[in-house]
Amino acid sequence: MRTQQIADPTRAEGPPGPARAGDYIVLLKPRVMSLVVFTALVGMLVAPGHLDPLRAAMAIACIAVGGGASGALNMWWDADIDAKMKRTAGRPIPAGRVAAGEALAIGLALSVLSVGLLAVVANGIAAALLAFTIFFYVVIYSIWLKRSTPQNIVIGGAAGAFPPMIGWAVATGGVSLESLLMFALIFMWTPPHFWALALFVKSDYGRAGIPMLTETHGRRVTRNHILGYTLLLIPASLALGLTAIGGPVYLTVAAGLNLRFLAGAWRVFRRPEAAAEADGQAAEKRLFRLSLSYLFLHFCALLAEAALHGAGLARW
Repeated sequence: MRTQQIADPTRAEGPPGPARAGDYIVLLKPRVMSLVVFTALVGMLVAPGHLDPLRAAMAIACIAVGGGASGALNMWWDADIDAKMKRTAGRPIPAGRVAAGEALAIGLALSVLSVGLLAVVANGIAAALLAFTIFFYVVIYSIWLKRSTPQNIVIGGAAGAFPPMIGWAVATGGVSLESLLMFALIFMWTPPHFWALALFVKSDYGRAGIPMLTETHGRRVTRNHILGYTLLLIPASLALGLTAIGGPVYLTVAAGLNLRFLAGAWRVFRRPEAAAEADGQAAEKRLFRLSLSYLFLHFCALLAEAALHGAGLARW
């Protein structure tokens, strides 16, 4: 039954034609991969100890390949719903340029390759975390949660929160409070980030039958949840600044970002639907854009603290 669902959008476009090189790059979700690589790299660089540069580069390459494998497997599974949404209908599988079976084979091969090589160039803990991340994103989130519960983004957000833990494990061979708090930062950031997006692309999710909170509980409840998760996000953000990898630079940046994010979430929370429709969801779009820089600048601040520490300027 599931095979039929995947094949339908492809057949609607006719047999898959020759794929361009760019189609295979898109299959690996390079935008998502870039966030995975960046947060994993920061987790590795801020960790205590020294890692051989060559092994570090190879480890990051393995993490990137693992992220790409997750993307390919996600596109394989979601081909039927991708065909129903404007922003995803042009992806390689629903557009008929890459066969679903080919995407599945690529995703599985890259998963095995990335996990196996990471175990060799780094350690078993890092490899196990990467394997679990791929499994969580593909099986727990894509196959199970995404189509079954409006909490898909909340629980599924864990998949995107593992990369800094993997980077930390590459450098240290284990898990610590610092890596858990980096995980918590991304985990708590994910719901308001995606729900802000859902507020202005809700028709796409509705057409695809995805039970996003906007579709199952309505826009007012979604706005309430955005504010609620923002209030949970702030302590996770600030707590990281009180650890050995934090410091005054990080806390200053985090405080400013949290004030802006809270103000944006408050505006979205207070907005009547008529006002949002009248200006084309302007406040919701601003919050979504702010959420992108929010996470990026937090991890940049962690890098700045690590650079100061490396220069002999103690963080605390």
